[in-house]
Amino acid sequence: MPFFVGAMAIGASSVQPRLHPSPDPAALRPRPKRSRRAESWSRLRGVTIAHLIEMDGPGGAERLVALLAGAVSDGGARSIAFLPEGGEGWLTRELRLVGITVEHVPVDTHRRTIAALESGFRRHDVAVAHSHEFAMGICGTVAARRTGSGHVITMHGGRHYASSWHRRLALRLAATHSGAMVAVCREAADALQRDLWLPRRRVLTIPNGVFPPDVTNPAPLRADLGLAEQDVLVVAVGNLYPVKGHRYLIEALGLLRERHPQLHVALVGRGELHGPLTTLARAHGVGDRVHLLGFRPDVGSVLAAADVFAMPSLSEGLPLALLEAMRAGLPIVATDVGGIRSALADGEAGLLVPPANPHAFADALARIIAEPGLAPLLGARAESVGEAEFDFQHTADSYASLYATLLPARALTRAL
Repeated sequence: MPFFVGAMAIGASSVQPRLHPSPDPAALRPRPKRSRRAESWSRLRGVTIAHLIEMDGPGGAERLVALLAGAVSDGGARSIAFLPEGGEGWLTRELRLVGITVEHVPVDTHRRTIAALESGFRRHDVAVAHSHEFAMGICGTVAARRTGSGHVITMHGGRHYASSWHRRLALRLAATHSGAMVAVCREAADALQRDLWLPRRRVLTIPNGVFPPDVTNPAPLRADLGLAEQDVLVVAVGNLYPVKGHRYLIEALGLLRERHPQLHVALVGRGELHGPLTTLARAHGVGDRVHLLGFRPDVGSVLAAADVFAMPSLSEGLPLALLEAMRAGLPIVATDVGGIRSALADGEAGLLVPPANPHAFADALARIIAEPGLAPLLGARAESVGEAEFDFQHTADSYASLYATLLPARALTRAL
C-alpha cells in the first residue's frame, strides 16, 4: 500500500465534521444573505487559514489561490501559503507582494511533504487548511488530521487523479477524512462523485469567480502587431500545453486563410509548445497571422484589444480566463468541455463547438465575422451572465462560510 494511503490512519482519529444542517430550529430560520456572509467572516477573524498547492506558476488554480488568500487576509484572518520548493516562483511573488507569508515545502516524496506541512501547521497554528489539487489534497489531509486542523480540498476540473485505481483510492480516502471536497463546477463535481465512488452530498460545488478585468486601457497590441482597423483579432489565454488545444485554433485559422485574410490569432501564455505551434502556423500558411505573446500580466488590456475570445481546450473545469473574457463583454467561441457549457448558458452567451474539431471552430469564427449583430449580442449576454454568476466576491463568501464550519474547537474557544 502506498505511503500516502496508509498514512491516512496515522495521527488524530477524529474525522472532520460533515456539513449537515444544525438540528437547532433557530439555526434553520432564514436570515438575510448579507448577515450570513458577515457572520462567517467575523468567525474567521484572527485565525490562520493555510492555502496549499503543488504548483507555483501563473495557472488558473494558482490565480484562484492568490485571490482567495488575499480575500481571507482582507477579511481579518491570517493567510499563509505552502508552495513547492523549486517552483516557478510566480505565485510566491504575487502573494508576498501583498504581504502574505509563503513557506516552501519539499514535494519529491509524500512523506517529506506531509512532515513539512505538519510542522508548518503547528508552527503557525493553522485552523483550516485549504488544499488544491491531488498531491496537496492527499498530503494536506494527513497533516490536518495529525494537527487537528480543519481541512477542505478543491479539485479544479482535471481528471489526472483518475489515471489509476491507486490514485482514485487515495483521493477517496482524503475526501472522506476531510471536512469537504469542493469542485469548481457541476460537471467536475459529477466526475468526482463517479470516479471516487462518493455520495453526492460529499462533493460541494463552489464556482470560480473573477473580478471584472480593467479594459479601460487597451494595450497597444494591435499597433504592435501591425493590425489594420478592419482586421479581426482572436485572443486565446492559456498556457501552451497540449490540453489547451491551441493547435486546433491554428488549424481553424488555416481553414479560413483565404476566406478571411483579415483574421489574426494571438495566444497569451507560456509553455512547452511555443516552438511546435510556431511551426504548425507556418505549415498552415498563417505564420504571419499567429502571434505568440508569452505570459502577459496585463490580461485585461489584451482583452480590450481583442475582437473575439477563443478557448479551444480539450479539458477544463471552470477556467478563469473564460470568466474574465465574459466579464470583459467579448464574444466567445469555446469547446464544449467541463463547465464551459454551463458557464455560457448552454450556448446563449457564447458559441460552443466540439473539442479537437478545427472545422467546427472555423465555422463558428466565420459566423461571428459574417453576422454583424452576433458579436455584440454574444458579448452583452456573456457580460451579463458573468456579472450575475461569476463575481469573485460570491466565491470568496462561499469559501468563508465553508471555512467557518470547519474551525476546530481551539479556534472557536479563542474567538469567545
